[in-house]
Amino acid sequence: MHYASFTHYTLHITQFYMKALILAAGYATRLYPLTKSYPKPLLAVGNKPLINYILEKLVAAGGIEEIIVVTNSKFIARFRKWSKPIKTKVRLTIVDDLTKSLKGRLGAIGDMYFAIQKMQIRSDLLVIGGDNLFDAGLSGFLAFTKTKAGHPVIGAYDIKDKQEAVNYGVLKLDRQGRVVDFQEKPACPQSTLVAMCLYYFPKNKLGLVGEYLRAGNKRDATGFYIDWLRKKEKVYGFVFPGNWHDIGDHKFYQQAIQAHSGCMPKFKTEEIT
Repeated sequence: MHYASFTHYTLHITQFYMKALILAAGYATRLYPLTKSYPKPLLAVGNKPLINYILEKLVAAGGIEEIIVVTNSKFIARFRKWSKPIKTKVRLTIVDDLTKSLKGRLGAIGDMYFAIQKMQIRSDLLVIGGDNLFDAGLSGFLAFTKTKAGHPVIGAYDIKDKQEAVNYGVLKLDRQGRVVDFQEKPACPQSTLVAMCLYYFPKNKLGLVGEYLRAGNKRDATGFYIDWLRKKEKVYGFVFPGNWHDIGDHKFYQQAIQAHSGCMPKFKTEEIT
């Protein structure tokens, strides 16, 4: 199998001056009761909240001028309290998508569009799910996007198990790393390469999010948007090395804890008030 990976793209990165958007407005019902009154991205992994791992990678990447966290009205007070003690050279902004319950949620693509409009984003945009936990840094991914200037790039991971792949967006890449097939949670996956909810969108393609939504397409899983987008534009994939955890339920949350600390968190979620 031929696809772009971290080892092939460790070249020097010039300044990007892009914005980053962390999607953190979900209601995470599969993690109840932990997330009944507490947002998933603030759950403890090791000795810090999950979102801190993402924040640290974004800051270390360089060239990101602002990190925007989009959440909802139910959890925004939690995120504001979390953000107060954080000191970083990158501007950190918390945005409320104005939803209060699962029934009224905007969905991941709806939240992308809301943040783009609310924050008047006109620069290149890096989008990452707030429950995304992975070992590798972002330098290889960002260097790869430079080689595909003007085209969207998605982060991918080889899960090496087709039975597990049914739970994700599954993609196939050609020799140049272009996405030639994408299926959201297929019953019979043709590949073990899955999307990580990590995307680079060049500024001249941001308007396509609104076009997608105005056409009446699904607003929730980002995979539906990627499948639609790849049929209109060239979309490329970058395969991350190391370990990746998509914290969707209690099983995967416990796996992430074990991988990062070998024990239960040093502080309990209910103690973060």
